[in-house]
Amino acid sequence: MKVYFLTLGCRVNQYETDAIRNLFIERGHQITDDPSCADCCIVNTCTVTSEADRKSRQSLRKMTRSNPRAIVVAMGCMSEMTDGVLDCDIALGTRDKNTVVDRVEEFIRIRDNSQLSHSCSHVKPELSKSDVYHDFGTVLSPEGTRAYIKIEDGCNMFCTYCIIPFARGRVASRPFDDIIAEAHSLVDSGYKEIVITGIHTCSYGKDRGEDIMSLYRVLEALNSIEGLVNIRLASLEPISLTDEFIDSLRNIDKLCPQFHLSLQSGCDTVLKRMNRKYDSAGFEGRVNKLREVFPDMALTTDVIVGFPGETEEEFRVTCDFVKRLKFAKLHVFPYSVRKGTVAAKMDGQLTSSVKKRRATELIAISDELENLFANTLNGKKSHIIVENTDNGTASGYTPWHVRASCSAEGIAQGDVVYGTIHTDDKGSLIIT
Repeated sequence: MKVYFLTLGCRVNQYETDAIRNLFIERGHQITDDPSCADCCIVNTCTVTSEADRKSRQSLRKMTRSNPRAIVVAMGCMSEMTDGVLDCDIALGTRDKNTVVDRVEEFIRIRDNSQLSHSCSHVKPELSKSDVYHDFGTVLSPEGTRAYIKIEDGCNMFCTYCIIPFARGRVASRPFDDIIAEAHSLVDSGYKEIVITGIHTCSYGKDRGEDIMSLYRVLEALNSIEGLVNIRLASLEPISLTDEFIDSLRNIDKLCPQFHLSLQSGCDTVLKRMNRKYDSAGFEGRVNKLREVFPDMALTTDVIVGFPGETEEEFRVTCDFVKRLKFAKLHVFPYSVRKGTVAAKMDGQLTSSVKKRRATELIAISDELENLFANTLNGKKSHIIVENTDNGTASGYTPWHVRASCSAEGIAQGDVVYGTIHTDDKGSLIIT
């Protein structure tokens, strides 16, 4: 059977798609990049915004119409949150994705035994509300040199704009030994960088009554794996970063000095309406503590503009805040109404034009900050793990997650190149 995958949404969704792709391969099935020739089309859906929800439904309809003979599968967050039927043959929620191969093969057996011709039906998802972590085992990433390890699922925070705690459920942590076993397997397979990820990574162990030092113990164990060069952390919540945790990170010498702290707004009144559990001073305090340990760190963040009731003055406060903290990059999102959230019912919903204007302005600030940070790397000793070679040039990411290049002579994918970072006449980074 030829299987096609379409993944929408976050890095965790991509990780789970990679895992399920591996499960199909282990059963002897083939993966195709062409949906028109697929026997099975799987859409890993997203519902973080109304637009993501719309794209997920649109993708399912497109699959069923463009390839009517294929088995169409919907899985993931949009499937979990739908209150109706979907254009597909099989629909699963967020916690039963690991059963998808069995479901598809059973569907084929029933179809073949009944000798019915295939036609896509409308089905309601079969949902699991269990807050138990479902393990996929070792997940090989198609990126070649960088692999991802998901250590937890779910979120307990309930920000007013976010549907994810309802779609993903409460925090469910993966067993420590399984995480480390996967890491060893990945390094043995040739991966030199591991990214720790999850829906709410800082909550790892919380469902077992543990604190954030449980995450530190994972990092400590990874740091001892021979052959692993880089460890990265995905998005972190500032409220969870204790002094003990940050100080302990000094011991993780393979940890990249690049941290993504979710901000969402630099204005306290907006943060309160968002039900974020910190204020701007608390966020800045965590940034200062991280810079005490990692003086040259790259700090990135997410910002939502145009949240309900956000005034021009509140937006200006956010602009001033991100400039003062000297982020290396901003991921800017215009607020999108998501049905079922508290924020969707708030007064003061802003027009699309206002949100677009503010997003454009903040992206321009981000571009300026990104250039300023890149310039600070000039002259620093560093390394890259080569991801690709093309036209005599090899390239990869520095520990600060800024791409740099070098001569490809005698260099292959996966090689680690050490040297000094320089800026060329085009503003690009090179390492020699």
